[in-house]
Amino acid sequence: MFLDSTLLFLNMPGRLPIGRHSLSREDVLASQRGRLLDAMAEAVAEHGYGATTVAHVVALAGVSRKTFYEHFSDKEDCFLALYDTGIAYVLGRIADALGDETADDDPRARVAAGLLAFLTVLAEERAFCRAIILEVHAAGARAIARRRATLEAFAQRYEDVNALARAQDPSIPPLSHDIALAVVGAILELVAIRVADDESARLPELSEPLTEFVLRHVTPGLR
Repeated sequence: MFLDSTLLFLNMPGRLPIGRHSLSREDVLASQRGRLLDAMAEAVAEHGYGATTVAHVVALAGVSRKTFYEHFSDKEDCFLALYDTGIAYVLGRIADALGDETADDDPRARVAAGLLAFLTVLAEERAFCRAIILEVHAAGARAIARRRATLEAFAQRYEDVNALARAQDPSIPPLSHDIALAVVGAILELVAIRVADDESARLPELSEPLTEFVLRHVTPGLR
């Protein structure tokens, strides 16, 4: 599951943490906090956020209620920590893919690698995927604000890709922030449908068609 991290939201619109967690899965899950985050994802995936209780989480984590409250003030606080940690990890995986597999001046390669990394990590982490894609909507106003920050951040990444493409080909029109948000929203909606249908393992299959979809809107006319 997605792991504990010191990289949390910066409480600024569109700003998200950058960098992959420095510890291994095994290192972090050895900690009580890591096990609690993992357990929260599993409990929410099984019961839904509304029906999940602290009792579910501590039972799955194998810790006491006292231990839970040493780390989190309540269920919502634990879920928000899970969301923050997971998004940081997702961004780290994308950064790894972009650094390892793409050239800085190739917009098409950057979009393709980023989408594949995003879809792959969600496919690998079924419980967390369900939590951040579906159950976040039930987790309250602060969770929705986290989701909005995520959309803004990914929209900004596509605006950056558009700027890169326009530097190469000035005939490409500028990408408005509204359209960038719409592209990100469309991707997440399609992912949500797959997750709701218990097809998260097949998410990487969407990489190629979604890459073409993004490029048609973000870099129209790119040669």
